[in-house]
Amino acid sequence: MRKRFEIQYEIGAIPIEEIEFPKRSRDELPSVLRGLQYIYMDPTLNSKVFELLEAEIVSSDMGRPAMSYWELLVLGTVRLTLSANYDRLEHVANYDSLVRNVLGVDTPFNKQKRYPLQTIKDNVCLLTEELLEKINEHVVKAGHKLKKKAKK
Repeated sequence: MRKRFEIQYEIGAIPIEEIEFPKRSRDELPSVLRGLQYIYMDPTLNSKVFELLEAEIVSSDMGRPAMSYWELLVLGTVRLTLSANYDRLEHVANYDSLVRNVLGVDTPFNKQKRYPLQTIKDNVCLLTEELLEKINEHVVKAGHKLKKKAKK
């Protein structure tokens, strides 16, 4: 059974809402990770995105615990952002500390959680183009609302 995300943080983990991103980076990844942080923090958007994921991605109760919807969304988004193949995505998921912080798995005490290549392939491929377009619609609408609030 897939979970949305683990709310119980491990000792030393930085809560996702407190992660600081480089402000002057010209790389596209920090901006996208900041957007994922906003999805995580905004209850309305969070609910809509996870409802779409839960409706589209069928989960079974058989076998070991599946990758959470949050991990699936983060890794799928990172893959698209970087135009990365699965080998590069495996490297980023296991060794990029900013991505691991957003995934909620990087702590000073527990660096054990690793994402095997086959696990990444089996899960990230579940994010279809149609599903990502639906998620994108909700994210864009939330962005427009933020922009309108900023103008006031």
